[in-house]
Amino acid sequence: MEFFDLTEEEYKSHWNNHPLKTFLSSPEIAKLRSKKGWKVNYIGVKNNEEIIASAMLLSKKRFLNNYEFYSPRGFLIDYNNKELLSFFITNTIEYIKKKNGYVLRIDPYVINKERDINGDVVKDGIDNKDVLDFLKDQGFKKKSIKENEQVTWMFSLNLEGKTEEDILKEMKQNTRNIIKKAEKIGIKVKELSYEELPIFNNILKETGIRRNFTTREKEYYEDMYNIFHDKNEVKYFITELNLKEYVEKLYTEKKEKEQKLQNKNIKITRKEELLKEIKSLENKISEANSIRNKTNNDIITLSGSMFMLIKPEVIYLSSGNYEEYMKFNSQYLIQWELIKYGIKNGFKKHNFYGIPENINEHPDNYGIYEFKKGFNGYVEELIGEHELPVNINYYIFKLLHKLKEVKYALHL
Repeated sequence: MEFFDLTEEEYKSHWNNHPLKTFLSSPEIAKLRSKKGWKVNYIGVKNNEEIIASAMLLSKKRFLNNYEFYSPRGFLIDYNNKELLSFFITNTIEYIKKKNGYVLRIDPYVINKERDINGDVVKDGIDNKDVLDFLKDQGFKKKSIKENEQVTWMFSLNLEGKTEEDILKEMKQNTRNIIKKAEKIGIKVKELSYEELPIFNNILKETGIRRNFTTREKEYYEDMYNIFHDKNEVKYFITELNLKEYVEKLYTEKKEKEQKLQNKNIKITRKEELLKEIKSLENKISEANSIRNKTNNDIITLSGSMFMLIKPEVIYLSSGNYEEYMKFNSQYLIQWELIKYGIKNGFKKHNFYGIPENINEHPDNYGIYEFKKGFNGYVEELIGEHELPVNINYYIFKLLHKLKEVKYALHL
């Protein structure tokens, strides 16, 4: 085995065929990071000219001419091959030392413990405790989940060998009903062009303000579009409702129910049900007309979502909703459209992405998980982020950071 600098082309070739690949470890993301001052190097191990391990190393100057090194989603390597992993880590440390690195961060795309739909550990399932123990023996320190840069807990749906009918059948009945209702009332899913990205950005900003989280600037979405869209690896969607057509459908349904009331043999209980249904339809008509008058528009935008589409998985990366239109539940329809896309185009997994950690303990934001759980699937817990001190400056940096936090707290 030999340790080498790799060209971008060599790394991309290895990345493209590796089971642990994800968009975060792609050279395209390195180019995006370079706009923020990160440098990129590609390293790997060859055996008889064949690349058997690689990594994308990003570095950024932090203090005293020392660099932080970060490998997004960790190494592309067989983490169970301890001989290879040890060789790779040892040589990577030496490589980083020569470049004035003081720390190496990794957050491998590796499952910790296999979990079921409820977040409970699967008996005799995947357990990578030995990987965690090995990283610890190599000097890595596991960071708290609050410090992790990337998502650690996810919810995914297996698409491999499944048909649309299979997925629909396995959904929760309520989720299936919501999707059918969204289709029935005429909600449409529309893919956005580059020029239309401000529509998506506005939805995200409104959602961020309402739910008190920081959103990315529009340049991020533009850059992601420019980098990935031509390869069909990123897509932005919104949902729309034509209020004029919606009201027409409501009137038609109302008329049908009114005609049923004319039946002389109608039972009292059924008559009462129909009267309630007609009243509900009248309320919906009034509400829709009110929205039309307020917006002065027949077509309204309800929600938006961003997806990464790099095999083997479709990743539901970002989304938002306008609060006043959340009652239409249009995000369910976007998910269903992308699940169908994944099945049709040979993706193995639909990754709903982030959920709160330790979901089986019902933490805050449990509703995010409940929405995703309705499609069926399973919880995925990754092994998390780890950092490896490379020289004494790591501890100096940590001390300075801690003192800064204490100083900040004293001024509160």
